[in-house]
Amino acid sequence: MLLTKKSEYALLSLISIAKSNEPKNVDELSRELNISKSFLAKIMQNLAKQNLVISHRGVNGGFALNKSWENITILEIVVAAEEKTPSVFECSPSADNCPNQVAMLCTIWPLLNNLQLKINDFLEKLTLKDIA
Repeated sequence: MLLTKKSEYALLSLISIAKSNEPKNVDELSRELNISKSFLAKIMQNLAKQNLVISHRGVNGGFALNKSWENITILEIVVAAEEKTPSVFECSPSADNCPNQVAMLCTIWPLLNNLQLKINDFLEKLTLKDIA
């Protein structure tokens, strides 16, 4: 599945952070968005690992965007949240890596691969600011 709850929560959290003048911590985001604190903390860690957010420690600490929201693509967010490149189908972008080892016989692989490329291209062009 392309967008799971991880992606949804990452997008909602980053929009909230982007609209704030101050860093937001996991407690604030969890309450504001009605998301499990522990689940959200893991998502925010993934976003921090990919340098989409920066973590500030201390009393007024929390997360802030690491770059402007015009420069953060939806594809980047989804990849960071999911910890893998999103995929609509189980098909591989390479016929050599077909999960069923039948790519050369599969008549729908070219269609599915083309669709995945179009989705990735769309998500790469769409930014956090665009959806906020």
